[in-house]
Amino acid sequence: MAGTAAQRPAASPEERKIAMFCDLENIALGVRDSEVKRFDITLVLERLLEKGKIIVKRAYADWDRYSDFKIAFHESAIELIDIPQRRYSGKNSADIKMVVDAMDLCYAKEHLDTFVVLSGDSDFSPLVSKLKENNKYVIGIGVKNSSSNLLVDNCDEFIYYEDVWRDREKGPELTGVTKKKAEVFSLLVDSVLALQRENKDVLFGSLIKQTMQRKKPSFNEGYYGYSTFTELLQDAERHSIVKLKKDQRSGTLVVTGFAKRR
Repeated sequence: MAGTAAQRPAASPEERKIAMFCDLENIALGVRDSEVKRFDITLVLERLLEKGKIIVKRAYADWDRYSDFKIAFHESAIELIDIPQRRYSGKNSADIKMVVDAMDLCYAKEHLDTFVVLSGDSDFSPLVSKLKENNKYVIGIGVKNSSSNLLVDNCDEFIYYEDVWRDREKGPELTGVTKKKAEVFSLLVDSVLALQRENKDVLFGSLIKQTMQRKKPSFNEGYYGYSTFTELLQDAERHSIVKLKKDQRSGTLVVTGFAKRR
């Protein structure tokens, strides 16, 4: 019915509740010296949304020195914690503040089960250990050449920013479709890729739709002219975006892969 708000599925009991802490100086300098050259926080957040709901987003830096990043971080609703450049201390004050805040949330917010450390600095390895002692799942994200092996090996999972950057180029080309269809097909492709990265064996339509709504909360297939999500999937197959088959037990459609790649 026109004007009816899209209904969201209930949150999965397995959905992670994520707190992200970004050491911007480490990441920005690492990316500058890498093959990528540019840091895009939206790519990181999109990857994390594949894993669960991001509850807390904080970034630590001397924001006078890193003012070029302010707009993108503000637009992503990240809380900016200003730590003026150290002058007398031998230890980065941003690191200390980030550790204190992370441990405070660890103890105060029991519903947060996943902590993301956006840094490659080995100084955060003790923090990772302490979070794991408190039954938190810890994901590290850093630049390959500037991430300490000590930190990488201590995390439950570590994602290199270069891999996040390259992954945006995967999936089939979206040519010969309207702008509106390209938009929804792009979201579909991103969601299928996300589930494949999470090693989901069977990609049921309901799971894909849930992932699309996590990535874009306002998603509703009706906006794009489809009466059902099944209709959207079938149209994507007709346009050689995905390959489908019918699950014998449930009778619902399953995405088995992409029809073509770049």
